Amino acid sequence: MAERTGRFGVGYALARKKQASFIQTSLVNLAREKGIDLIQIDAEKPLADQGPFDCVLHKLYGDDWRRQLEEFASRNPNALIIDSPEAIQRLHNRISMLQIVSQVEIDCQVASLGIPKQTVIYDAQMVSALKMENEGLKFPVIAKPLVADGSAKSHKMLLVFNQDGLCKLKPPIVLQEFVNHGAVIFKVYVVGDYVKCVKRKSLPDVNEDNLGCLEGYFSFSQVSNCRTDEKNHDKYCKMMNLEDAELPPLSFLTEIARGLRRETKLHLFNFDVIRDNKVGNRYLVIDINYFPGYAKMPNYESVMTEFFWDVLSNKKDKSSEGFRFGLENEMRMLVGNTGYEDAEVTLPISPLKRGEEKENPIEV
Repeated sequence: MAERTGRFGVGYALARKKQASFIQTSLVNLAREKGIDLIQIDAEKPLADQGPFDCVLHKLYGDDWRRQLEEFASRNPNALIIDSPEAIQRLHNRISMLQIVSQVEIDCQVASLGIPKQTVIYDAQMVSALKMENEGLKFPVIAKPLVADGSAKSHKMLLVFNQDGLCKLKPPIVLQEFVNHGAVIFKVYVVGDYVKCVKRKSLPDVNEDNLGCLEGYFSFSQVSNCRTDEKNHDKYCKMMNLEDAELPPLSFLTEIARGLRRETKLHLFNFDVIRDNKVGNRYLVIDINYFPGYAKMPNYESVMTEFFWDVLSNKKDKSSEGFRFGLENEMRMLVGNTGYEDAEVTLPISPLKRGEEKENPIEV
């Protein structure tokens, strides 16, 4: 591969849908003006034979892609890889995902951070026998797939109102406490040091006195995506004025973002936060996503360009401050410079084994 001089090359390897939404002409042009060339990586060719790249930006999965990253890194020890496959993988499990939040220490006097109570069930035979109170849960609960890999299936969720609805679920599933939050969710985008919070409509609050009148469950694709074309929209998705919702303190969200960056070793992610209606200054992180839909974020072109410029123009100066992160072949990874210490925090997990599934269960 020829040597590159004077400019930075960022190779991107993204799924077709992700590429279409993220690689906009406005981003490409702005980056080019800054001296950064965004170059598409050909997934049909070996990565190590392409380039030169000063950085590889990716959101592809699988053993073959991981091996290609390792080979590329061994041949190009000065290139940055955003982000580490090992770090990304931790977000693919909804239990380990929120364990990360439990490891974040926040020193804030005006608000508190937490996660919803949750449990995971692996055995379909145990669903009907599950005692919610033994898990510290009560109806309604949100049922989510255990795997959160960005696929359409992983986004399929249910708001379950009673035992009848629970018995129709197909494990493995995560049951998560539903907390009334005023039908507003806060999506916090993180791009390196940059933090941006936006408001989105969410599921409406549930009056516990009315649980007996509700159907067994309500299906939806994402908490922040209660679309008008979904079944039972009028019944479950009421309109509300987002302007009335006050954003959480930015200093609070920034501290959370820094803590999550340190614990995840990731630079491109977002996390979803809700405000507990019963305790107005209590916030719960309910989800973390790697490399989210940044094109929905205001001025994303400027934010991403500045991020690329910062990490690329400073990588030599920062090479000794945490930009090395080893896989099996000690490949270079872009990680934070604030340090990292492993900590084991266990969330309540049902010790249930996989068994025979009921006839015609609902696959969450």
